Order: sequence, then structure tokens, then C-alpha cells
Amino acid sequence: MTFDEGGHPPRRYSDAVATPAVPNDPNAPAEERAGDAAWGAEVTQGVGDAAAEVEAALTVPPDPTAGAFFDLDNTIMRGASIFHMARGLYRRKFLTARDIAHFAWQQLSFVTRGENLEHVADIETRALSFVAGHHVAELTAIGEEIYDELMADKIWPGPYALARMHLAAGQRVWLVTATPVEVAEVIAVRLGLTGALGTVAEHHDGIYTGRLVGGILHGQAKADAVRALAEREGLDLDRCAAYSDSANDLPMLSLVGTPVAINPDRRLREHARAQGWKVRDYRTGLKAARYGMPVAAATGLAVGAAMGGAAVNRRLRGR
Repeated sequence: MTFDEGGHPPRRYSDAVATPAVPNDPNAPAEERAGDAAWGAEVTQGVGDAAAEVEAALTVPPDPTAGAFFDLDNTIMRGASIFHMARGLYRRKFLTARDIAHFAWQQLSFVTRGENLEHVADIETRALSFVAGHHVAELTAIGEEIYDELMADKIWPGPYALARMHLAAGQRVWLVTATPVEVAEVIAVRLGLTGALGTVAEHHDGIYTGRLVGGILHGQAKADAVRALAEREGLDLDRCAAYSDSANDLPMLSLVGTPVAINPDRRLREHARAQGWKVRDYRTGLKAARYGMPVAAATGLAVGAAMGGAAVNRRLRGR
């Protein structure tokens, strides 16, 4: 065995990492112990530098011309996000029992028959009327609370994993939804996505007026918003992907090079198969299991809300 200049046997790299700054012999002269400590500190610094180099080597460089666009309702989130928002607003006395019962029946229709433009428009119009006169900051803060209370456990793991896959590849990911943009942005932040496009509610001096800026971000409007975003961000739509559950999003899906049908309604499934698009269904295989729980939940909520409203009316009449 060879020895170093100080008469010590050579140390293995693993030994240095395990005890980098501890002298081999506590009874050795002070100058030798100081030399051992200095050697250990140097190795420790080397290990840190190596770790930084490895981390840098494993970091995926940004892919500036590719991205992904995800619909929200029934694509990443189970059910309608605006309905979950309405439940939270009901808890905070923004809505009446009759209001929430109306939302619940529309949620029941949504999960059983898919997205309906008239229902979406009605829900958004009602939601706007409820927030009129309130501050944007107030609703944003409430939206964060409602996400944690009612939305976080509604995220589909499979589609969310797809979004994370795009991010891991250095691409940017946006939610594109008819949901109010403030709510959509809260969800995007919570999920670690790049951002969100959503329906814009008019406000002056930070207070909602109860009107929209433009129209509901739905159907062709989604495609137009995605195209404008792509131009602004320098995205090549042929290198982008889009994900949705609804045939109403065919304009957006048709824009990109990789359209994917997620938990598709019947029309979208048929179209996707005819076009050779990818189809991914993250719901359970049995229809009863696929629809039974959300339908039961929506039905129960509707009945409960209606009964609550009836009870309130009876108490009022009894006064």
C-alpha cells in the first residue's frame, strides 16, 4: 500500500463523503488534524460542485415553440368547475338554496350528457350576476379557498400527469376554459401550470359590473384565443397538443398537431376515432361506476338544497 506525504494511507472518495471533515486520528498532532479537516472541507466542496453539475445536466432546456392546451371541466377536473365554485359561494352566503339547486341540476346534466352550450351560458350568466358589486381581489381570495375545499380532490390524476409530462419536457401548459379567468388562474397556479385562458368578467376600479368582456370562452372562441396566444408566445401549433372531453372543443383540437380526446363524449369519441386521434379515458370502465358517483352526488346535492330551500320557506311562512 502506498502512503501520502503525511504518512496516511490513501482515502477512498466514499470515505471522504461519509466523514469529510473528521480527522482520522484524534490523538494526532494539531497540525495533522488541521490538515485532515482542510482536506475534508475541500472534498465536501467538490461533492457540492459535482451535485450542481449533475443537476444542471439533468435540467431539460425550455422548448419555446411547443406547448399544450388543456380544457378544464371533465378533462382535468371531474365535473364543472363553476359548479364547485357555486357550492363554495353558497357556503359563503353569496347564493340561495334555490340557486344552488339550479346549479346542481345542471351539474347532473353535465356529468351524464356532457357539455351543453346553453347550460354553460346560463351558468356563467348566473355566476356573473352573483359577483356583481364584489371586488376582484375578494373573489380571487375566495377562489383559492374554494379550490382547496372543493376542487383539489376533483383533479383527474391521469390528465394531470399528462400536463406534468409536457412541463417536464420543457414545454408550457395552459388551461383553456369557459370558467372565469380568475378561477382558472387559481387552478393553474395550484397545479403548477404556466397559465390560463378563461372567460373575462368586466370590472371597473376592481369591482365586477356583472357583464362580460367579449363572450364566453367556448367553442370557436377557445380556438381563437389559443391562436392569439400562440402568435404572442411564438408557439408552433403543429408542435403543440390539445386535450378536451367535448366535441364543442373540436375547433381548438383541430388547431394543433397532437389533438387528444380525454374522457370524451360520444361525438368527440367518434370524431377522434375517424381522424385517428389519440383517445384516453381515465374514468372507470363500467358506466355505472363512471357516472354513478358524480350523478349521485349531484342529485343528492340538488335534493338536499331543494329541501333546505323548502324548509327555509316553511319557517318564513310560520313567522
